[in-house]
Amino acid sequence: MVLLRESSTDAPDARTLLTEYFGERADIFPGRAYRTVFPDPAAFVPPGGVFLIADPDAHEDGADGPVGCGGIRRIPDGPLGVRYEVKHLYVRPLGRGRGWGRVLLDALEERARGWGAAELVLDTHHTLEAAGSLYARSGFVPVAPYNDNSNATRWYAKALRRSDAAG
Repeated sequence: MVLLRESSTDAPDARTLLTEYFGERADIFPGRAYRTVFPDPAAFVPPGGVFLIADPDAHEDGADGPVGCGGIRRIPDGPLGVRYEVKHLYVRPLGRGRGWGRVLLDALEERARGWGAAELVLDTHHTLEAAGSLYARSGFVPVAPYNDNSNATRWYAKALRRSDAAG
C-alpha cells in the first residue's frame, strides 16, 4: 500500500522522481529525441492542479523513499466543459506491478471530479505499453490530439459524469 501526499513539483522528492522519469523516457525514446520539460510548479497548485507523491507504508518490503508521482493540471475547457490533464504519472521500477499507478491515477481523477471536471485527458507515447493498458482499464479512450506534444503519439480522454463531479 502507498500513502499519497501533495507536493510542489520542485520539491526535492518530486524533482528526483521527475528526473528519473525523464531519464527513463529519454533512454528508450525512438531516436533519443525526447524533449524534457520540467513542470511549472504554479500549474499544480489546487484547485488549478495538484502533484502527488506516493510513499510506501511502513510495512512495504524493499521500498526506500517515495515510489511514484503524478499530477493533474487545468487546461482550457474542452467540448464537455472543465478539463484537467494527467501529467508525469510515474512509478519506480521497484513499485511496478503492485497497483500503485492505479492508486495515483484514481486519486488524481478524484481530485479532478472534486474541482468540477467534466473530462480528464492525457497524452502518452506508444512505447509505454503498461501505461496504455492502465489508461484503458481505467476508462480512458483514444481521442484526436488535443495538444502538440512532440513526445506523444497517443491521446486519451475520460468523460467524468457531471453528477459525479458535483457529488
